[in-house]
Amino acid sequence: MSSKPKLGQNFLNDPAASLRIVEALGDISETTVLEIGPGKGAITKLLVRRAHRLIAVELDSFLAAQLQENYAGDESLQVLQQDILATDLTALAGGERLAVVGNLPYYITSQILLHLFEHCAAIDRAVLMVQREVAERIAAEPGTRDYGLLTATTQLYARVDSLFTLPPTSFSPPPDVYSTVIRLKFGAQLEHLGVDSSAFIHFLRQIFAQKRKTLGNNLRFAGYDASELAQAFSATGISAGIRAEALPLEAAAQLFLALQTRPQ
Repeated sequence: MSSKPKLGQNFLNDPAASLRIVEALGDISETTVLEIGPGKGAITKLLVRRAHRLIAVELDSFLAAQLQENYAGDESLQVLQQDILATDLTALAGGERLAVVGNLPYYITSQILLHLFEHCAAIDRAVLMVQREVAERIAAEPGTRDYGLLTATTQLYARVDSLFTLPPTSFSPPPDVYSTVIRLKFGAQLEHLGVDSSAFIHFLRQIFAQKRKTLGNNLRFAGYDASELAQAFSATGISAGIRAEALPLEAAAQLFLALQTRPQ
């Protein structure tokens, strides 16, 4: 019996790439590692020999059972057959900070990233494989075309490094796109900016609501009146005529804080 690809599954079949991904995590000998979507175990077999503890979360029941059978008796590996989006990562961490690794399904990459951010206090670092175009957006600099809501949200929680790109032939079946491995180093950017996470992310959604519109237009559309906007732009020195993609996170936080006194 063999598993047919489904759920956006493209299995990594490049041993050298698997090794590079695991090595990008650094020393994990004293670390609990969470693997998202281990699939057929190309990365799992390397992690299980290096990690202090490995938790593999696999949605596919056949693949999860196969992993459990392959590593029966190995107490360092725990296989959970469940949806990563429904998994309480903070509870899994048990007071530690996880190292996360995974070849993310393309169709839910953003949702998985947001789920990781919700549990950011329980995560130290993550090495993730995503579609190349998504990686370019995540790592984009302010003022570039690729800089957007996903960029700002990701960089709010972590420092981003693009590591290497793999062709479709590194997977079975081969996808229609190239894939890039990124590393996220989670840090206290929110504390540094002095903003509340949920309120600030809501603000980011407002300023990126229509990327072709200016900051001023997007915020007026979100319900801010002209006078309060004028005061906030004047206080921060930010131009109402620029677009959100030109606004670094620090400046976005300044504008957000300047608008916090608005009448409700």
